[in-house]
Amino acid sequence: MGLTVEQIRDGLDHVGRITPALAAAIERVGYPDPRIRARGWETLLRTIVGQQVSVAAAASVWAKLEGLLGTGMMPADVIAASFDDLRGCGLSRQKQGYARSLCELVMAGAIDFDGLPADDEEAIAVLTQIKGIGRWSAEIYLLFAEGRGDIWPAGDLAVQAGLGRLLTMEARPDEKATRALAEEWRPHRGAVAIFTWHCYNNPAL
Repeated sequence: MGLTVEQIRDGLDHVGRITPALAAAIERVGYPDPRIRARGWETLLRTIVGQQVSVAAAASVWAKLEGLLGTGMMPADVIAASFDDLRGCGLSRQKQGYARSLCELVMAGAIDFDGLPADDEEAIAVLTQIKGIGRWSAEIYLLFAEGRGDIWPAGDLAVQAGLGRLLTMEARPDEKATRALAEEWRPHRGAVAIFTWHCYNNPAL
């Protein structure tokens, strides 16, 4: 469960009171819609499936996986599937390795999606044990599936570009600058991150 409409608006209103440029941007483009994903291993499996392919291609692979393993597939089902069957669904050798890493960790109890550490950095460390899941993917999961309000994916190019636009900067800030600029927005950086995606390529800005 991601941040709710109310949480996003409250967070942005708070930040807008200390950052007039953000308040002005909200006036021009409005509040963003929530971005919500389901909590659990399946969302991260979808993340792996969708890496470096189009949305349409990822949807096609997922449909084939569900055709093979069922809509209620479990980690053990993925582990039990043969290389050729998964390949036939569109999963490369590398992605199969990532998927098996996820499923093995879940089955071993190394990752409990209902009991991730409350500390964001500790939770990111747990999730990045999974092969193929880097910091960005872990941050997106915590923001969209757990609704953690202070997640700030400063390495995301769209966050950087959106932040540059809403602050009317001459150039896109790099990751270090993006992280520094947001320090005073704690603990509402998650709402601002969602807003930067809303601002990215928005013709009203």
